[in-house]
Amino acid sequence: MDLRKLKKLIDLVEESGISELELTEGEEKVRISRQGQAFIQQPQQFHIPQQVAPTMTENKLTTYESNVVPPQIDEGHVLSSPMVGTFYRSSSPESAPYVEIGSTVKKGDTLCIIEAMKLLNEIEADRDGVIKKIMVENAQPVEFGEPLFIIE
Repeated sequence: MDLRKLKKLIDLVEESGISELELTEGEEKVRISRQGQAFIQQPQQFHIPQQVAPTMTENKLTTYESNVVPPQIDEGHVLSSPMVGTFYRSSSPESAPYVEIGSTVKKGDTLCIIEAMKLLNEIEADRDGVIKKIMVENAQPVEFGEPLFIIE
């Protein structure tokens, strides 16, 4: 290996701040290491806020009040999302929706699909009734426990 090339490699290591460079060219192998310059990483400290756990007294669980106000939901049974995912009203974009407002459903009828982690999960009615309201727009993300339908 040419001496000028070695000098350039040494200069490159010094300028770049890397600690080691290894180069193989055919049968020749060169390893340039920056000895004497130790890299010490200081441990990082993270502040984790303490969470107050609910207390048990007289076999009753004490709960903490929340400032979150639940949305006003019309009269009727609320069918909530059992998972986080994307809500779809039909099996494909070309297909008709499973249900519309005013549709009569029986327990076990498919109402929608929620896609979660590339899996399509059919969500079924958990009771007989009539669809009074559809709470989510097609192809919108839903959270666990988010109201999907109101069944009367």
